[in-house]
Amino acid sequence: MKIEKLALVQAWREAGNLFDEQEQAALAWAESVTLVAQTGVPDTAYEAARAVFDEREVVDLTIAIGLMNTYNRMAISFRNTPQAVMDQ
Repeated sequence: MKIEKLALVQAWREAGNLFDEQEQAALAWAESVTLVAQTGVPDTAYEAARAVFDEREVVDLTIAIGLMNTYNRMAISFRNTPQAVMDQ
């Protein structure tokens, strides 16, 4: 089940009930925060995250999302090939 979830993260909205309520809320929040230039992270997105997570959890989740976005932007900018690709 965990491998299936990992494989379907990019299609989480279409995955039915594979992801539970908290996972869906975290993924939706991650999308909104990641696409801040397009979404502006609307109040409705924040309210949906807060409906499932307490304030500290939203802060922690947002920090994790920001760090992952930073790592991704640095890797892309410096043309860093993912290790999994290099091992093939």
